[in-house]
Amino acid sequence: MQAQAMHGGAANRRHVLKLGTALGVVLAARPMISVRAQAAAQAATPMQPLLANRAPLAPQPFQLLPLGSVRPTGWLKRQLEIQAAGMGGRLDETWPDVGPNSGWLGGTGESWERGPYFVDGLLPLAWLLDSAPLKAKAQRFIDWTLDNAGADGMFGPRSNNDWWPRMVMLKVLTQYHELTGDPRVIPVMTNYFVHQLKDGAGRPLQDWGRFRWQDEVVSIIWLYNRTGDARLLELAKMLKGQGFDWQGLFADYPYKSKTDKAAIGLDKPDVPGEVSNGLKDPALSVHGVNNAQALKASPVWSVVSGSEADRSAIGHQLAMLDRYHGLPIGIYSADEHLAGRSPSQGVELCAIVESMYSLELALAITGDPLLGDRLEKIAYNALPATFSDDMWAHQYDQQPNQVRCSHAKGPWTTNGPESNLFGLEPHFGCCTANFHQGWPKLAASLWMASAEGGLVAAIHGPCEVMTSVKGVGVRIAETTDYPFKHRIAIAVDPASPVAFPMQLRIPAWAQSATLRVNGKPHPAKPGTFARIEREWHAGDRVELELHDSPRQVPGFNGALTVEQGPLVFSLPIEEKWEKLRQRGLTADWAILPASEWRYGMAANAKFVRHEREVGPVPFSRTNPPVALSAQMAQVSQWDEMDGSALPPPVGAKAAGAARTLALLPYGAPKLRLTAFPALTEA
Repeated sequence: MQAQAMHGGAANRRHVLKLGTALGVVLAARPMISVRAQAAAQAATPMQPLLANRAPLAPQPFQLLPLGSVRPTGWLKRQLEIQAAGMGGRLDETWPDVGPNSGWLGGTGESWERGPYFVDGLLPLAWLLDSAPLKAKAQRFIDWTLDNAGADGMFGPRSNNDWWPRMVMLKVLTQYHELTGDPRVIPVMTNYFVHQLKDGAGRPLQDWGRFRWQDEVVSIIWLYNRTGDARLLELAKMLKGQGFDWQGLFADYPYKSKTDKAAIGLDKPDVPGEVSNGLKDPALSVHGVNNAQALKASPVWSVVSGSEADRSAIGHQLAMLDRYHGLPIGIYSADEHLAGRSPSQGVELCAIVESMYSLELALAITGDPLLGDRLEKIAYNALPATFSDDMWAHQYDQQPNQVRCSHAKGPWTTNGPESNLFGLEPHFGCCTANFHQGWPKLAASLWMASAEGGLVAAIHGPCEVMTSVKGVGVRIAETTDYPFKHRIAIAVDPASPVAFPMQLRIPAWAQSATLRVNGKPHPAKPGTFARIEREWHAGDRVELELHDSPRQVPGFNGALTVEQGPLVFSLPIEEKWEKLRQRGLTADWAILPASEWRYGMAANAKFVRHEREVGPVPFSRTNPPVALSAQMAQVSQWDEMDGSALPPPVGAKAAGAARTLALLPYGAPKLRLTAFPALTEA
C-alpha cells in the first residue's frame, strides 16, 4: 500500500477522509484579495494576444499559447487538485521558508530562490484551477515584488543582490502578465533589465546565475516581443557572454562516467573567504539541475542568433547524456552530480521539473516531435514517482530500481544519506520549493500555436483550449485517458467557420496510428506531426488511436525495461511505511521492503495488458488504470549495498520456477524494480 496505507493512523485518515474536504477549501474559499490586485484585475486583458518573435529574432515553428489558454480536464485536473490540496497549495502554511516572513514578502526570512521557486508553480496552479485562495497567496508575492522595486530598477529583497533568484521571479512576472495584463509588470521588468545592463559589466553573472543565464534570456525575449526595446537584445548578448558555454561543453563531451568527487574538487574542504568548491566549475557543469536547465540553452539562444546549429544542438546534448548517464525513465542520473547509467543511481526532483520546462520551450522552438516523446516519458513516469499519492511528501532523489527508502549511505555521488526518504525537505529544500511547476506548466503546454496560424496538439492529455484563430474564437476539447490509454478524441468548436491547419504529434513509439476527421481516415505517421488542413466547423471531431505492444528495452548491463506507449512499467515491491518525524502539516517517512524484489525476466517475455477506469488518484498503486502481467523468476546473487540494490547482474539465472507477476506504471509504486536482469538459460 502507498498513499492510503503509507501514513497509517491520522495521516491515513487525512488522505482518505480529508482530501476531498481540503480540495473544497482550497478551490472554493474566497478570501479577500488586495486592493492592488483588484485594480490589476479590472485593468487586465482577459487573455493576452499571441505574439510571434519580433525581428531580428528568428521565427520558430510553434509558440506556447498565453498562460490560461489551455486548462486541464479529466485525470490531469484531478492531479492538479491533489497538488493544490497538498504541499503545492499549502506549503506556506507549514514551511517558514515561503511563509509570511519570506524576504519576498518583505520579511526577514529566506530571501534567495525559494520564494520565487514556490510562486513559479503556485501561480499557474492557482489560475489553471481558478482557485481564489491560491490566487491570493500568489498575489501577495507578486504585489510585494512589483510595488517595492528600487529607484535604480532593482527588485526583490535588499538582503542579497544575486542575479539568479530574480531570473526565477522574472518567469513568474511573465506568466502573471499573460494572465492579467497587470500594467505594473512591463515597467518593472524594463527598469530591471536596464539596471542589469548598466551594472552587469562590473558585476557579472557568477555561481548559479552563470550556469543558468538562459532562463533570463527567455524572459528577455518575452519582453522584447512586447516592447521592441533594442537594449534587451544587448543585455541578452551580455548574459550569453558572461554565462557558461553549454554548447561548447557538449561538443567534445568529457564526462563519460559516474562523477568522482576528486575530479570535480569536492573532496577538499571549503576555504573560508573563498568561493565554495561546490560553486566552481567543473562541479557546476556536472550538476544535475544545471544540466536540466541547460537543455533549453541552445534552442533559446537560437532565437537570438538565428543559427540552425544552435537550434538543433539539443539533440546532441541529449544523446551525450543518454549515452553516459541515461536512466530508463527519459532522463539522466544526477544525485547530485552526473552519476552514470546504473538504475540504482538517482535523479533529483528539481532536475525532473526543470528538464520538463526546458523541453516544453525546446519543443516550441525546434518543432522536433521527439522532444515531445521525451517530455511525456519524464512527465508521466519520473514526475509522479517522486511523490506520495496526496503530494504531501516527496523525495530529493528517486531511483528506477528503488528497493528501499531509508537513512543510508546510498550510491549517491555527492548527496547525503536521507536523499531518497519521503518528506517535507529531504536532504535539501530546493526541491520542496521548486517541484510545484511540474504539473501546471505541463498542462499549460499541451497545445501550442503554429507559425502559420494554426494549432498544435504538442503533448497529449485531457484538456480544454480557449483561443482565437484569425480573429475567430475557437474552443477545443481533448478527451482522453492518455497516457494510460491511447485513444484521443478532439472536439473542435469555432464561433464561426474558420480555416487553419491543425497538427497532432504522433509519437515515435507507435507501431501505427489511426487518425480520423469526422469519421474519414487521414494520414498519420509515427515520429511526425500529422497535419490536418481544412475549414473547421462547430461539431467537427478528430479521433486518434495509437497502436503499440509492450516492448522490452535493453539498458545498463543488458537489463530489460518494459514500456508501452509513454509509460514505463515496474514491479511493485510491498511497502512498509515508517514515520520518522512529524513536520508540521506533513511528516518524514522511510519505506522498507516487505516482499522479495530480486526478479529477472526472459528477453522474449510475453505480456498481457489489463485496463480499468482512472481512479481518484491517477498514478495509484492500489487502483492502477493499467497494468501488465508477465512471467518472471527470482534470481540469486543480487545483493544490496548501502541501502540500495547493486546494478543488475549480467548472466542472471533463475533461482526457482517462473511465476506470473503484475507490472504497474512506474509512477505508482514507491518501491519498485524497473530494470530487470535478462535471464539466461540454465
